[in-house]
Amino acid sequence: MKEITLLADRDSAEKIGDMMMEAGASSYTTRDADEGTPAEKPLFGEPGLEPDVPAWEHSLLSILVDDGFDWETALAIAAKSLQIEPPAVKSVETVPEVDWVRVTQAQFKPIRASRRLWIVPSWDTPPEPGALNMRLDPGVAFGTGSHPTTHLCIQWLDEHLSRGASVLDYGCGTGVLAIAASMFGAGSVEGCDIDPLAVEASRFNAKNNGVAGNFCLPEGIPRERRYDVVVANILCNPLISLAPVLCGHVARGGFLVLSGILSDQVDRIAEAYRRADPAIRLERWREEEGWNVICARAS
Repeated sequence: MKEITLLADRDSAEKIGDMMMEAGASSYTTRDADEGTPAEKPLFGEPGLEPDVPAWEHSLLSILVDDGFDWETALAIAAKSLQIEPPAVKSVETVPEVDWVRVTQAQFKPIRASRRLWIVPSWDTPPEPGALNMRLDPGVAFGTGSHPTTHLCIQWLDEHLSRGASVLDYGCGTGVLAIAASMFGAGSVEGCDIDPLAVEASRFNAKNNGVAGNFCLPEGIPRERRYDVVVANILCNPLISLAPVLCGHVARGGFLVLSGILSDQVDRIAEAYRRADPAIRLERWREEEGWNVICARAS
């Protein structure tokens, strides 16, 4: 295979990539051509902080093609169709054949998420067969169990969850927190996410781990429903906007557990939740690699 790298402008990079795919290219990626220079511009951050123009001024467009693919003709046709000059070719490199399944699997190893729980890919052997072992493979939804925020939430559940408690995992991703709660003895678990693919991934993972849980879009959770534990591992801006919703789902005497929070965001989030419900007084519980879990018990 060959990798063709082009220098394209903001208006044409994605269009050329799409047209090359239609012509028979295997895949394409884009990255900031100004990466590592003062002109570098981050595009993707937290929800609510997206740029006005979702593209770099100059992009390196890398296109993967089979050896027999006439990429030069395909590129010329694409440029003519867009009525532009063909972008400059930065490099043409031969790419060795790779077993991407094996490479991907090698990147994901069993993870000890808490004192009692391991997260183990389906193709691997549990390091501690007698421990609680959650089977979880990387997929389209967020949450492989490798991020510090996931570890922190699982650790909190391991150390504080009461047997028989009801749990809501808001922003469930792959359902890892809801599944962990069930494995720790929760009486019922539910999860919701704005991404339908995440909902499907959570349902699959729950079934794969023998967990009976309800996973749905946020509108599937009745506003009046209350839980003993509400856990949300998202990001700062969404957590702030969700303050009234999440506070409203915590039962009297129940716990609110939030993560996806950097150290300098703790006070801002705690204040937003205090305004939403004075009975919710969030405090930092634990920090790992600059990420925090904050929690409160509703009085």
